[in-house]
Amino acid sequence: MSAITKPRKLTPIEYLAIEEKAEFKSEFFNGEMFAMSGASPWHCVVKDNLVLEIGNQLRGGPCFTMSSDMRLNVHPSGLYTYPDLLIVCGPMKFDPLNANTIMNPTIVVEVLSPSTMHYDRGAKLRKYQKLDSVKEIVLVSQDLPLVEVYARQPNGQWVYLTFDDVEGSFTLDSVQVSVPLVDIYRNVEFPTDPSTPS
Repeated sequence: MSAITKPRKLTPIEYLAIEEKAEFKSEFFNGEMFAMSGASPWHCVVKDNLVLEIGNQLRGGPCFTMSSDMRLNVHPSGLYTYPDLLIVCGPMKFDPLNANTIMNPTIVVEVLSPSTMHYDRGAKLRKYQKLDSVKEIVLVSQDLPLVEVYARQPNGQWVYLTFDDVEGSFTLDSVQVSVPLVDIYRNVEFPTDPSTPS
């Protein structure tokens, strides 16, 4: 009986070389690449609304937004990924292996998709929390008005906040930004049954 040979794991350098030439984006973790699927129209609308509203409030200051084409090295974990939105304050720190990859966001934002929400709320969230530069992690639903914020406290603990009043706002204390939910969900059609993701 012959042994089954497992595929060889990629190194980060090999992944980055492949990714630079690829026609689509892939995450990388533990030696494996994972193709990223396309987003729904409502996911795109929510993400673009967030970029516009937050970017306008940060204009002229030391912090700025970067959208989902920016690769992030979550270096304590070895994850390479493309968050929906990053907020960086001050000079960017680049991955020594690749100058098109940053390592020091202040805020990470993910718009939740039905296919990735469990990963975004679980293993991926825990990886983001280990990144020293990250002060807040924001999870935004696309199927109902709900924004979840995980905020790092001075003692290193994380506080979980929810914002679900469509007439209210959610705040990012680390960058002094407040965004009305009505502006995030402008032009979004929610499913009739909220338990049925779009």
